[in-house]
Amino acid sequence: MCNDIKPEFIEKAKLLWPELDWIKNLQLREQTTNTWALALERSVLSPNDLNTIPFTLLCGPDLKVSFMDHKRAVVHIAWDCGTKMNTFFKEDLPVNMDVLIAGAILADVGKLLEYELKDGKSVQGKYGKYLRHPFSGVSLAEQCGVPAEVCHIIATHAGEGDMVKRTTEAFVVHHADFMTFEPFKDRLK
Repeated sequence: MCNDIKPEFIEKAKLLWPELDWIKNLQLREQTTNTWALALERSVLSPNDLNTIPFTLLCGPDLKVSFMDHKRAVVHIAWDCGTKMNTFFKEDLPVNMDVLIAGAILADVGKLLEYELKDGKSVQGKYGKYLRHPFSGVSLAEQCGVPAEVCHIIATHAGEGDMVKRTTEAFVVHHADFMTFEPFKDRLK
């Protein structure tokens, strides 16, 4: 499936995500890039939309933080956290940085399928009412050959993950995501 992605969507994914270069494993980097490209190809949202729409629909219209600002912050926080954990805990609690970064980049890729545009505004579409982004994100990633340990992060980064045992990398992404979401949610109530 990922072999048929139009090259312009691969380029768009690379422009959105300079952090892809942090993934040292070239195959995993390509799989991660292709997953984003596939989502962009299937989405009604453009890269420009992702840089302007609010990162969540749960905080109302006053939220000014864009989808990409939030997502990139999560990736940077996860990278900082993983780096510090490797420095301090070494082999007692090793963090696979490639898996961590790929998972952080892909955590919300499924959201691109959840949205519809109505009157120039992003709203939850029919697809998003039935399938939340952890499910659609795993589906997109598996179509692009993303390994199970990264799909695990996508699947468990949100509330759905509270029902299973998370890996260390999944814990880091989960907490990076929620620490940059919950304060907004509480502030904008």
